[in-house]
Amino acid sequence: GLAVSPSQLQAIAPDAVLIPPLAHPLSMTLAEVKAHADAVDRCVDACQAHDVALVWCVSDQLYEEGFDSPIDEHVVPAPRDECLRRLVQTGDRIRAEYHRHLIVRLGPLFALEGSHAWLSEIIDSFVTGQTVRAAEDVVFCPTSADAVAMALIGMLQQQACGADAWGAYHLAGTEPVSAFTFTSMVRTQLATHLEGRGEHIDLGEIQALNHHHDAKLRRVLNCRRVLDVFGVHQKPWRLEVGRMLDAWCLTRDQQRDDVGTGESV
Repeated sequence: GLAVSPSQLQAIAPDAVLIPPLAHPLSMTLAEVKAHADAVDRCVDACQAHDVALVWCVSDQLYEEGFDSPIDEHVVPAPRDECLRRLVQTGDRIRAEYHRHLIVRLGPLFALEGSHAWLSEIIDSFVTGQTVRAAEDVVFCPTSADAVAMALIGMLQQQACGADAWGAYHLAGTEPVSAFTFTSMVRTQLATHLEGRGEHIDLGEIQALNHHHDAKLRRVLNCRRVLDVFGVHQKPWRLEVGRMLDAWCLTRDQQRDDVGTGESV
């Protein structure tokens, strides 16, 4: 769980405490979100006690209603949902009480490993012939977890060198798309990878979901400030997906080799 005490920070003496985002706060219960926010509050107290930098990553879902244009960093989320308001309350407290913070708002994260990895879940569903349901009427910027990790390392290194550029930043992949379009592209690239390896699998299908019937809801983060301040460029999610599919194929080969030689996987 998310827990760190002042005594732990004193013993470890880290350069920073990094808190990953809740992947889908809009789909969580108030109790779950409140437990996370309370834990973040305790982390803030511990960081303040020992002057340790705090990095809190949050989901773009905090911009519940979206915006017609790209969302700048200075726009503080003002959601109606009670769960999201609890997260905003913690963000307000951090901005007001602790200077050495980075609040990093992220597009939906995808990866091959970890909880809520998304990409691996999509791949596994397709390969096993399951139908993948994806919203067609919410537009966002899919974001590589690997790219975020590299960006945060670079940002913290510059802070350690005296940049003193604390505050809120946005980080997301390039090219806004719906979850349906993203999932469709993953299916296409996956089929291409499998065909190139001589594998023939009947992949699962995609089902489009529509919840916002009037118009598409757009959560597109403007990432200009992180570029201007830290020189961090957005990564194209299409290239990142291709790279991760290459890695997935290598892992698939390794698992087959291990099974063929009788080794434990």
